Amino acid sequence: MNQRINLVIGLVLGLSFFLAACSAAPPSSANYRIYVTNERSGDVSVIDAATHEVIATVPLGKRPRGIHASPDRQTIYVALSGSPIAGPGVDETKLPPADKKADAIGVFDVRGNKLQRLIPAGSDPEEFDLSRDGTLLFCSNEDVALTSIVDIASGKVIASIPVGPEPEGVTTSPDGKLVYVTSEDAGTVVVIDTTTRKAIKTIPVGNRPRDVVFFPDGSMAYVTRENDGVISLIDVLKGQPIQTIELGPQGEVKPMAVILSPDATKAYVSAGRGKRVYEIDTATSMVTASVEVGDRPWGIALSPDGKTLYTANGPSNDVSVVDVATRTVIKKIKVGTGPWGIITLQP
Repeated sequence: MNQRINLVIGLVLGLSFFLAACSAAPPSSANYRIYVTNERSGDVSVIDAATHEVIATVPLGKRPRGIHASPDRQTIYVALSGSPIAGPGVDETKLPPADKKADAIGVFDVRGNKLQRLIPAGSDPEEFDLSRDGTLLFCSNEDVALTSIVDIASGKVIASIPVGPEPEGVTTSPDGKLVYVTSEDAGTVVVIDTTTRKAIKTIPVGNRPRDVVFFPDGSMAYVTRENDGVISLIDVLKGQPIQTIELGPQGEVKPMAVILSPDATKAYVSAGRGKRVYEIDTATSMVTASVEVGDRPWGIALSPDGKTLYTANGPSNDVSVVDVATRTVIKKIKVGTGPWGIITLQP
């Protein structure tokens, strides 16, 4: 009798341990990696999504910031700059001279996990986006108020377009016909026609616009306005803002990057010095939640299934992992120095 009881207890315990292990195991959708550019240490941290641990750190060059993947997901492009870092209040006359030889777009091979080559992309590239066919790069040249169009195959700049002082955010429309470029100093978004390769419109939006994301149908776009603490909703056909979304007290919230959930029902905004990520219902443009994630979150990304959110927290040199359903930070991952841009990539 005792042997039977012990056998039953053993089976129950074994089943319990099995079920616990299954529940603790990473979901099958976690077959992707997270790539984080570290501006100050000049490298990229590669994070395994199943374990949320750094599995590689690869040198890239000076000041890696903007990061985007090719359409086939086999290549990552990273903006590199030899200009010295100059934050708010810094006397730029006292900074060291720029190393223009370091200005480029780095081409990173995903399978080989290494930097393959550098492509000239104009002066001081900060952010960029790709053409829909993946053959061109549209790069913001921060210190010369230009957007460079780069042919990837030839590695040459084929056009330079004036876009206003301190250009930053660059986003290609879903149909590939337009590129929106924010000008931080002018408070505008410049619209570039990708066929003529010329600026066709300038849209005033407000103080220090940083980032742009288009709705999937291309009809609307969100633009973050750092110094106003708000988001502008732009009607793309009309080429003008039609709504302002308040995130929080002005001065306390500094909207930086903005992305959409995979189904586009939610937008997520990193709040910079506001230390939070805000969730917006795209149907109503209402703020539905916010999560404190860490020091000055800038780059922001979602897992392919939209269930996990990641923020690059520059001053604390880490990445916050947020469970979207519970709106809680479940882990912080130490990366390189000065994490800036972040993407998730599923091969």
